[in-house]
Amino acid sequence: MPRFISSCLLAASLFTVTFAVNLQAPLYDVYAAESGAGATAVTVAFAAYAGGLMPTLLLLGGLSDRIGRRIPIALALILGASATAVLVQTPNWASLVAARFFLGIGTGLATTSGAAYMAEILGAGRARNAALVVTSATSLGFGGGALATGISLAVQGATLMPVSYIVLFAAAPALAVAAFALPKADRPKPVSLLRLPVFPPGTWMFGAAMALAWSTTGMTIAVVPLQLAVNGLGGWTGLVIFLAIFVGFLCQPIARRMTNDQALTLGFVLIPLGFLVLLAGVWLKLLILVLAGTCITSAASYGFTYLASLAEVSLRAPDDRARATAGLFVYAYSGFSLPVIASGALADMLGLLTAMAFFAVVQLSATLLIMKLRNRKSGSAGEALEASKRSV
Repeated sequence: MPRFISSCLLAASLFTVTFAVNLQAPLYDVYAAESGAGATAVTVAFAAYAGGLMPTLLLLGGLSDRIGRRIPIALALILGASATAVLVQTPNWASLVAARFFLGIGTGLATTSGAAYMAEILGAGRARNAALVVTSATSLGFGGGALATGISLAVQGATLMPVSYIVLFAAAPALAVAAFALPKADRPKPVSLLRLPVFPPGTWMFGAAMALAWSTTGMTIAVVPLQLAVNGLGGWTGLVIFLAIFVGFLCQPIARRMTNDQALTLGFVLIPLGFLVLLAGVWLKLLILVLAGTCITSAASYGFTYLASLAEVSLRAPDDRARATAGLFVYAYSGFSLPVIASGALADMLGLLTAMAFFAVVQLSATLLIMKLRNRKSGSAGEALEASKRSV
C-alpha cells in the first residue's frame, strides 16, 4: 500500500476513535436528567473517560510494541462504537459512565500505537510531520464528534439516536477491518505485554504544560455547557466544544513553523488568558466572549502546546515512541480529569460560576509557578554554559 494512502487510512482511524469520545457531550444533561444527577455526577461521568484511559496508558502504553500497531487501533474503533451503542440501548447516567470508561480505553490504545505507527509509516526523518498528522486527526475528531451531534439535534430535534451516532456505527467497523490492510511498518519486540510509560529526560515541562492546557479544555467541555444550559444557551454546546478543539487544529501549521520551546511559551500565555475571557462571557451572559475565550484556550491546548509536546517526546525517544507518548498523556489526562471532578463537586456546593472562578485562580497561579521554574532552569543552564566557556 502506498505511503500516502496508508497514512490517510491511519489518520481516518484516529479521527474516528476520537470522534466517538465527545459524540455524546451535547446530550450530557439529558442522560443526567434521566437519573436525577447533579453537576458532580456529570463531571464524574465525564472523567470516567480518564478512569479507562489512565490504566491503559500506565500498563499498556507499550502494548503495540509487542503485538503490533494494527490490533490496538482496530480494537479502539470497536470499543468506540460499542460504548456508543450502550448509550443508545440504555440512555442514563450509569450508561454514560460505562461508555466514557470504555472510550478512554480505546483512546489510550489508539493514541499510543497511532503516534508511533504514523512515524514508522512516514519514515524516521519525518517525526515532526507525523506528530502534526496525528494531532490534526485527533483534534478534528475530539471536536467533530460534539459538533456533529449538535447539528444532528438541531436538524432532527430531540432524539437519543442522532445521525452522528449512526455515522459512527457505519464507519468504525469498516475502518477496523481496513486497519489490517495497513503495512507492517513496525517490528514487534519480544517484550512484556504490561509495560509502563517512559518519561524522556527534559520533557517534564511539556508534560506539565499539557496537564495545564487540557485541564482548561476539560472545564470547557464538561462544566461550561452546564452553565450555558442555565443561561438558556444550551443549544450552543456542540459549537463551543467543537471550537474548544478545532481552533487548535487551525493553529497547528503556525506552531509547526515555531520551535517547540517557542510554541510552548505562547501556549503558557494563552491558556489563562483564554479562560479568563471565557469566564467573563459566562459571568456576563455574553455568548461572543464565551466563543472568543473558547477559541483562545483551544489555540493553546490543541494548537501550540499539543503539537510541541508530542513532537518533543517523539524526538527525544525515537526507539520508544509508544511508551513516551503514553507518558505524555498521563500528564495530559491527569489535568483533563481531576480538576473537572473537583470543580463539579465545588459547583454543587457553591455554584457553577464560583467553581469556574476558583479554577481560574488556581490555573493562573499554576501557570506562573511553572513558567518561573522553567525560566530558573533555563537561566541555570545558561550560566553553566557561560562558566564552561570561560574555563576554556
